[in-house]
Amino acid sequence: MPLKYRSLPELRRDIDTCNLELLSLVSKRAKLAISALQFRDKVTDDVFEPERQLEMLATLVKANQGPFSDDKIVSIFREIFQHILDLMSQERKTTLKVHRKQGDPDQIYEINGHKIGDQPIYIAGPCAIESEEQLDNVAKVLRQHGVIFLRGGAFKPRSSPYAFQGMGERGLKVLRDVAHRYGMVSVTEVMDPRSVEMVAAYADVLQVGTRNMYNYPLLRELGKINKPVLLKRGFSATLDEFLFAAEYIVAGGNYQVILCERGIRTFTKETRNTLDISSVPLLRKMTGCPVIVDVSHAAGRTDILEPLVAAAFAVGAKGVMIEVHPCPPVARSDADQQLTPEEFVKLKDNIHSYIMGNLPSD
Repeated sequence: MPLKYRSLPELRRDIDTCNLELLSLVSKRAKLAISALQFRDKVTDDVFEPERQLEMLATLVKANQGPFSDDKIVSIFREIFQHILDLMSQERKTTLKVHRKQGDPDQIYEINGHKIGDQPIYIAGPCAIESEEQLDNVAKVLRQHGVIFLRGGAFKPRSSPYAFQGMGERGLKVLRDVAHRYGMVSVTEVMDPRSVEMVAAYADVLQVGTRNMYNYPLLRELGKINKPVLLKRGFSATLDEFLFAAEYIVAGGNYQVILCERGIRTFTKETRNTLDISSVPLLRKMTGCPVIVDVSHAAGRTDILEPLVAAAFAVGAKGVMIEVHPCPPVARSDADQQLTPEEFVKLKDNIHSYIMGNLPSD
């Protein structure tokens, strides 16, 4: 039965009042949903609870007395719920521990007396540790040319189960010994939550590879240690997903997270991945964590590494990761993207000359 009114202006006044009341109620509903976030104990981007939504919709349908059909009521409230979920997701992002607050300084971590997050650094070394002689040959040249951070894989996640999987703990011992010999900081990948304690006993910085960015049990374990974690972006991950992965580590109490852009998978065939250079200033704006760029995995080739390094430093990267092998053609993994020590030195010298030549004069 339609309501009776004496005039159209009177009807419109009630419509306007009803609109304002609806606005007030929808706003109140959104604020209540945001308040519910503090009672969540998950550290994921999943603020959607399908069971709860179905329960609310069922209650609304049961209470519906028209003039809208039940399907229309469901449609209207699903639209409201979706907008509130979007708002909740945005709110969650701004409350992340890894998120930069107004006035927050850039984070600088000190590792064995050396800093990351301050002046740009190089993290270099072979894709995989193959022998002590191999790693020593690389480390000696790197250290002579000012490189402090020595990388090398002891555990290698490979697409094929028959490919070289790394030397394991024996490789960790080699990395530790060579790094100590030359006064360097060791960086290596950890793949399994069960091996975090073992890898942390040998390495100074623990790396999470692109395949393991979504390995939440591993990230939780890394939140319990007191060593820096170099977290690589998943090759199909959004920046939001990347930051939530970092949040797993930070939420566990370990605030020493280094974010690494290493290229994302696109349709291009000319490079191994597509270097998302815009992610560097965006991540620096969103967080206070040091951001570095793995140019070797982004390119998958050596002939364009120099301009990629220059681009990374130009947009504010605090470091670059480059793979260096004494004889790349016989490398047991990623042969096409590794430089010789001599090629690395030339690249580093060229980058230094470029940067110095482009500094503003006094």
